Amino acid sequence: MFRELTRKNRQLDTDECIRLLKNEKRGVLSVIGDDSYPYGIPMNHFYNEDDGAIYFHCGRGGHREEAILKSDKVSFCIYDKGTPVNEESWILIVKSVVVFGRATLIDDMEQVIDITEKLCRKFTSDDEYIQKEIKNYADKTVPIKLIPEHICGKKVTEA
Repeated sequence: MFRELTRKNRQLDTDECIRLLKNEKRGVLSVIGDDSYPYGIPMNHFYNEDDGAIYFHCGRGGHREEAILKSDKVSFCIYDKGTPVNEESWILIVKSVVVFGRATLIDDMEQVIDITEKLCRKFTSDDEYIQKEIKNYADKTVPIKLIPEHICGKKVTEA
């Protein structure tokens, strides 16, 4: 159902894909938007090792929420900052991961709080800040759970 990479020598193994999903902080979540146009938006995320899902958050009543309610098929793409091929070069080796899967919206307030806290902890360990965010915004937040159906990563040399 999902395409294989044409250049297999550039393919990342599953462990490297998961490592990137865990460590990179941002990516682009794409949904099927209005009039079937793709709608991609930069998003913070966290990869949950316990269930293998990727979690995001959005505000209630927004474009993403409406799009997911119409079609749960999404893709998510991340890439690292790259590493120079050598000390003198501007040419970078960049690793990227694309995830295809199904998205669900989470309404259970206990899960909303848990996901919000885990997402915040990817950026800060400031408990006071995290609790303030949860208190002020949890009731306005809709977490998104992306259940991967296919994960593919590759390494390319930009030049």
